[in-house]
Amino acid sequence: MSDSPDSLADPHHRFGAATAADSGGLRDIVILGSTGSIGTQAIDVVLRNPDRFRVTALSAAGGRIELLAEQAHRLRVGAVALADRDKAPALREALSARYGAEPLPEILAGPDAATEVAASACHTVLNGITGSIGLAPTLAALKAGRVLALANKESLIVGGPLVKALAKPGQLVPVDSEHSALFQALMGGSRGEVSKLVVTASGGPFRGRTKEQLATVTRAQALAHPTWEMGPVISINSATLVNKGLEVIEAHLLYDIPFERIEVVVHPQSMIHSMVEFVDGSTLAQASPPDMRMPIALGLGWPHRVPGAAPGIDWTKASCWEFFPLDEEAFPSVSLARHVGSLGGTAPAVFNAANEECVDAFLNGALPFTGIVDTVAEVVAEHGRPVRGTSLTVADVLEAETWARARARELAVKATAEARA
Repeated sequence: MSDSPDSLADPHHRFGAATAADSGGLRDIVILGSTGSIGTQAIDVVLRNPDRFRVTALSAAGGRIELLAEQAHRLRVGAVALADRDKAPALREALSARYGAEPLPEILAGPDAATEVAASACHTVLNGITGSIGLAPTLAALKAGRVLALANKESLIVGGPLVKALAKPGQLVPVDSEHSALFQALMGGSRGEVSKLVVTASGGPFRGRTKEQLATVTRAQALAHPTWEMGPVISINSATLVNKGLEVIEAHLLYDIPFERIEVVVHPQSMIHSMVEFVDGSTLAQASPPDMRMPIALGLGWPHRVPGAAPGIDWTKASCWEFFPLDEEAFPSVSLARHVGSLGGTAPAVFNAANEECVDAFLNGALPFTGIVDTVAEVVAEHGRPVRGTSLTVADVLEAETWARARARELAVKATAEARA
């Protein structure tokens, strides 16, 4: 906020507002994670607003080569980055089939490819990569002075101090629906007037179930989110509410509000995306149908809104919006995340990495649903004293993640063996 030099995302600060792009010209965009859910919806926003946005580069992991080639050709990008180096020949072939005799875009391949395009010439980088592998591109975009539309919450979670050290005021615009909602609601007052942040959660597919009832949850049930269409990792995180725990840490880092003043409330209809309560008792909420194109468009266009980015609420129809307290006994992930966030340093990286491994184990049948958070808690407890504060380095983060992943896999194997004994 305007009176907080420590706030990463400041809605009162119009970063780069004097540039031609911000005054209505064509804005060059780099999209990281273009074949995923965020990336494909961002491209939809771009294609419907050709007078506002031009995509100069794309990056993807490599699992959907044909889609990536189609995106590159349709958008006429200058460069395509591919994380999986082995898929580069297939990408070149797919591009050649579309471009014919025309020159192909530059192809960058390997683990550093997304980082390279994140620092390329453009106005805004949209980081829609899933997972902590998004940290290096996030840091590269900030170092290069780009506006960062951040949908990759993990890079902020695991590298919070590193991101905060690089980001200039207003340089980072959040794209998660909850943090975009907070970003907008915070325009209603200064930091000193904020009483609390209220982060809403749909409750996932298992709202109302006890911890005992969650023990028999299947893979198919956990992937069936009632509101959002997302990839498997994010869907499972939403089912365990780990995603909400990560968002609490992210809100603390973005807006410099203490953890004890960040609440989670269950709102099954997902129409109110989060709220800010001010010291006078007033609460401002951001409401819209659950459509990620709205926060994506705001991230790409900030400080301007993009007309028609997504449908608004139909106020001619009767509706009921419900709110419930979070059952922290059935869903202990949020309280665990608060603990991890208060530890700081490498602890959030351990939490996130262990969770990614445990989600993978659950999807492969090696852990029960409740075993995900239980195992993550065990890894966090074993981590001990994390590297903290300004001494934190990228190497520290990577070392902590490597250890957490290995330990989570060991505990998952142990759990499987005990279950079969």
